[in-house]
Amino acid sequence: MVDDERGGTGGRERWDDGLIARRASERAAVVGEAEREAPEEDSLPLLGGNYGGPLRTRLDALHELVGLSRTRVESEALAEAGRVLDEAAARQRLSSRHTVIALAGATGSGKSTLFNALAGVPVSETGLRRPTTSAPIALSWSEGAAGLLDRLAVPSRLRRRPLAGGAADADLQGLVLVDLPDHDSAVTAHRDQVDRVLGLVDAVIWVVDPEKYADAALHERYLRPLAGHAEVTFVVLNQIDRLGTEAADLVLDDLRRLLDEDGVALGEHGEPGATVLAVSALSGEGVPELRELVGRFVQDRTAPERRLAADIDAAAVRLRPAYLAEGRSGLDERARGDFADRLAVAVGAQAAGEAAERVWRRGAIRACGTPWLRLYRWYERMRAHGSTDPRPDSPVEDELTARQRVEQAVRIVADEASRGLPTPWAQAVREAAARGAEGLPEALDELTASMGDPAARPPRPAWWPAAVLAQAVMTLLQIFGALWLVGQIVGVVDPGLLPPVLVMLGGIVGGPLVEWACEGAVKGPARRYGQEAERRLREAAAACGRARVLDPVAAELMRYREVREQYATVVGTRPSARVVGGLRSGASRLGATRAGMRGR
Repeated sequence: MVDDERGGTGGRERWDDGLIARRASERAAVVGEAEREAPEEDSLPLLGGNYGGPLRTRLDALHELVGLSRTRVESEALAEAGRVLDEAAARQRLSSRHTVIALAGATGSGKSTLFNALAGVPVSETGLRRPTTSAPIALSWSEGAAGLLDRLAVPSRLRRRPLAGGAADADLQGLVLVDLPDHDSAVTAHRDQVDRVLGLVDAVIWVVDPEKYADAALHERYLRPLAGHAEVTFVVLNQIDRLGTEAADLVLDDLRRLLDEDGVALGEHGEPGATVLAVSALSGEGVPELRELVGRFVQDRTAPERRLAADIDAAAVRLRPAYLAEGRSGLDERARGDFADRLAVAVGAQAAGEAAERVWRRGAIRACGTPWLRLYRWYERMRAHGSTDPRPDSPVEDELTARQRVEQAVRIVADEASRGLPTPWAQAVREAAARGAEGLPEALDELTASMGDPAARPPRPAWWPAAVLAQAVMTLLQIFGALWLVGQIVGVVDPGLLPPVLVMLGGIVGGPLVEWACEGAVKGPARRYGQEAERRLREAAAACGRARVLDPVAAELMRYREVREQYATVVGTRPSARVVGGLRSGASRLGATRAGMRGR
């Protein structure tokens, strides 16, 4: 660093970067103060003006998704999405004219040397002492980046401006290059700074060397987790001056293979992906090409949006288990019908209908039957039950069974509704069903009591009085015939056996015939009456279950469908390719670099 000292036990003098560098430091301090006092965006709108189209839609959907999921999904799962929204809002308020690119690498990779080569002046300290860079150093090619650097927590004394050729390079206007500490530093604070800054910059240039390009710490900790950020990633193989042409080709091929295994898409044949090229910061070989690629990347001014889109993609991948179901979920008509059938069984709708039908038929037979038969049946009931009430009280076991059937019906419909749902939403559906099941048996009991017993007072059809009158006539004929015979026996009436016998036989035979005709005529109306009683009780029980269980479950399913639609919007689509000037293919860039290597 510029302010590091080399004094100590070795007796070495304090490092001095010369007159030009000291002027650069003074100018950077003055510019930093001026940037804080002056407004940053005088000529161009904030980045928020560029949050349009699919990116704005995805951000809004992610915001809605987080809002709808706070009470359903664990906060840890939503933490990454919340961080993305916070960072998007923070970046939106800052400069849209600047692209912040971090220069990251391992110890001894030549990262600071490459930083100085891009700057054109020795800004970052290089040397054999490790770690050389202990804090981020920022190099800005244009004014107005103070807010961005404040966000990165880069102190004013470590903010630089290029003096030799950089300020006149129009392609790099708007570039803010940040030299990071070594990501494999032995100092924990250095690694923490790297992780913090990498989460805030718009793009990153990874500097690797022929010895550590396959380091597991680099690939497992950074490249593999950030594979979705390939469009804002450069991978630079430094120190190719130490390799021959053939060896450099082999190392580049192996590096590309490792990146492919990490899942990092490589920019080839016009497809979006990471840029891979070889340079020598010490000799300057490949540095102009890197400057040209970075300049075109900066002038494209899409890096912040692409970085944000990649962050949204990463958050969507982490949230995927919470929003995507494995199969078709929800309540279909079959499940609703089965639930209504189970509730109908629990309240005894079918039994109530059959009882109503029996009572209706019994009433008809009792009203239209012969009096002698009614007396006989009454006697039989007295002997069988000891009471005239044909409906004994339901045992306690039946009530417990009904409650268990209701609870089982709720469990079954909850399991069917939550089948295939992600864990948070399946749990929400089951909880909604459980809340609705509380008090449902009691509500069904009250409903049944309020509807009354359909078998208590069955209606009578219009033909019942005629049938009763006919049965009364038959009874009177029997009585009249019997009295006629008695009168003949006592001598009150003239003898004549045949007429009274015929009258009495007509009454005796006519009575059962009337009863048989009424019993046949009553079957249809009794069946319809029982079916109507069953239907009304079934519909009432289904309406109660729907209001208490199905509607809350359907509300949770509707909420899940809504968040799933929002999640689909968050996933969205990505642009087809990254535009970097006229160089479309990563293979063409790499080929040009190799050609330069072979021409050494």
